Amino acid sequence: MRMLSFVIPCYRSERTISGVIDEIIKTVEADGRYDYEIICVNDASPDNTIGVLNDIAEKNKRVIVIDLMRNFGQHSAIMAGFNYVSGDIVITLDDDGQTPPSEVFKLVDKINEGYDFVSARYPVKKESLFRRFGSWTAEIMAIKLIGKPKNVQINSYCAATRAVVDETIKYKNAFPYVQGLEIRVTKNIADVEVNHRDREEGRSGYTLPKLIGLWLNGFTAFSEKPLRIASITGGLLALVGFVACIVVVVRKLLNPSIMLGYSSIMAVMLFMFGVVFLMLGLLGEYIGKMYLCINNSPQYVVRSVINKKRNDC
Repeated sequence: MRMLSFVIPCYRSERTISGVIDEIIKTVEADGRYDYEIICVNDASPDNTIGVLNDIAEKNKRVIVIDLMRNFGQHSAIMAGFNYVSGDIVITLDDDGQTPPSEVFKLVDKINEGYDFVSARYPVKKESLFRRFGSWTAEIMAIKLIGKPKNVQINSYCAATRAVVDETIKYKNAFPYVQGLEIRVTKNIADVEVNHRDREEGRSGYTLPKLIGLWLNGFTAFSEKPLRIASITGGLLALVGFVACIVVVVRKLLNPSIMLGYSSIMAVMLFMFGVVFLMLGLLGEYIGKMYLCINNSPQYVVRSVINKKRNDC
């Protein structure tokens, strides 16, 4: 019997994770075509998430609990879970109940049509305006920098073949962007329509700094295009500045009575210096990540694992 591996990064989900796991079990057992395992990665959640997971794992040996030593972020937690999967198809979903496990076979059946990677497509996203902006930004980034097809929506609820996951975990650097890694492996991808539920408890763990960090990972980890854009922008601004200088000199020669404007000079200087420092910051992001990778900064550190040893295949 083929196996499904569910990977769930967990953070502040002590009140929701039990329901998600129960729904997975009921859905898969009712279908009857697959065996299953559920890999829950506790990303150093400050509440009692690890206690709830340990209780579930003691009662059900198909539930594997990975406890990380500190908070590494959602994508690092997913990568940790990927290293412990043994299924033929790997499904990633959230711990808050918004991504319905009851619809998982829409993803699985699409994979069985021959696709390597299938994502949920939400007709309506039950998110705040802030999170929608974040999703829109990530979507544009994936299209422009990673090469995601425009007609396919990428979300955290997705399924991939084992071959895609095995290639994905070869990435060992400290700043993973999982969907970007999977798209880099294959362009044989699709999406299927799935309902997006209201959040059952609490609010999203993605704060503005975390979203910015995720965007920067996507920008700087998979493409040199931001550097190319910086070079082109710098060249265009230099050209504009050169033309402006010629215009100013010619006007002064033709009409010596023209007064040079302090405000306009300051505005141009502030704009130019702002662009320069923005480009320097972008370059610094690349150099900083290179430095941390050279120094073997860990992608994640596992404190303990319940019910399974690491898959070293």
